[in-house]
Amino acid sequence: MVDPLEIKRILSVIPDPEIPVISIEELGILRDVRVEGEQITIDITPTYSGCPAMKVIEQDIVSLLHEKGMDKVKVNLIYSPAWTTDWITEGAKEKLRKYGIAPPEKSTVDKGTLTGKPKNLSCPRCGSKHVEMVSQFGSTACKALYKCLDCKEPFDYFKCI
Repeated sequence: MVDPLEIKRILSVIPDPEIPVISIEELGILRDVRVEGEQITIDITPTYSGCPAMKVIEQDIVSLLHEKGMDKVKVNLIYSPAWTTDWITEGAKEKLRKYGIAPPEKSTVDKGTLTGKPKNLSCPRCGSKHVEMVSQFGSTACKALYKCLDCKEPFDYFKCI
């Protein structure tokens, strides 16, 4: 019998298709691994209910486990509890920053308006807090597009959920 922790370790190398510098485990969407006999069941939670990356992630999970000789693999999409940016590891937040994406800052978000920027948002390239929102939607639905007013570079901000 295969150890669920070993399977989780194997799956921890799968990158998020939209943000390849972090893994599905670091993003917090790899929720559970269960083994019953030869049947392996993997639970994943999408960052958004309509996230287009989930099918790719499911295929990556099945392909990787098949490569390791595990043929009976089932992947479940779990919607409750809903994914939250709280599930992103601290290490992944630093990787996002180095990649040029401002990580979510849940405790500092101005909840008064939909367009209010996080109070401590800074440019991931130069560190300036002199930034402005360009669009509520960035390269993916889970990110907003900002521009640094000092270094003039655009960057994505991973929205808090």
